[in-house]
Amino acid sequence: MECVRISTDKYDNFLDATTNMKKNESGRSPRRTLLKLAALGVFGSAGISGLIQEALASGDLPTADGINSLTGSATVNGVAAKIGMLVKPGDTVATARGSTAVVVIGKDAYLLRENSRIIFEPSRDDAGALDGIIISAGKLLSVFGKRAGSGVRLRAQSATIGIRGTGCYVEIYPGRTYFCLCYGEAIISGGGMATNKTINTTHHENPLWLDESGSSMTVENGPFLNHADEELIMLEKITGREPPFVKMGLTGRY
Repeated sequence: MECVRISTDKYDNFLDATTNMKKNESGRSPRRTLLKLAALGVFGSAGISGLIQEALASGDLPTADGINSLTGSATVNGVAAKIGMLVKPGDTVATARGSTAVVVIGKDAYLLRENSRIIFEPSRDDAGALDGIIISAGKLLSVFGKRAGSGVRLRAQSATIGIRGTGCYVEIYPGRTYFCLCYGEAIISGGGMATNKTINTTHHENPLWLDESGSSMTVENGPFLNHADEELIMLEKITGREPPFVKMGLTGRY
């Protein structure tokens, strides 16, 4: 994992911003002050710094749907994205080269890495609710709040993954998809598979390759790739939760 260095000036700015979060009486959301910290350079290529985590942990911050942080550039439905821009079911978010974005929709939070394109599918039965996510390109780390029913369907190429109350990471490659169920339960189906595959994990135990190079999709064991516990902690904290592996004392391994 990359070690993130922060200059003295940036650290002073961080302290000023976090202090203002507690003292701000102007009616602005303290979360917006926090999100401006992304511009201070505290994000590394593999995660968010401990300083941001400490600021999030200092109090219950209100969740703001939409673009919660942005480094580089991104679009929402083809329009240039800005911090605070609303994202809702039915929208498409895309990040440019060298860019990342954190998006919140309801009880769920998403970290899009560079060159990613994500479609948030609306429910046909419940207006305004999220039904599924299409990952047409790139890399996505997600955490999902618990919900009734069948949960959310995540679609990556020909694979469909049913998820509920989980954290997961996905990368799209030509002909195959990398999927790590960081914790929770998922049901995987794909073209030509005779039966669905159900997996349960508590801490990244079973990363997989979903290979589509043959006549039917195969599910194969894979390595742990390109995501970190501190990122999951950050995403869960934004929506007022904590990953289950924290209470189990499993942090620090990834």
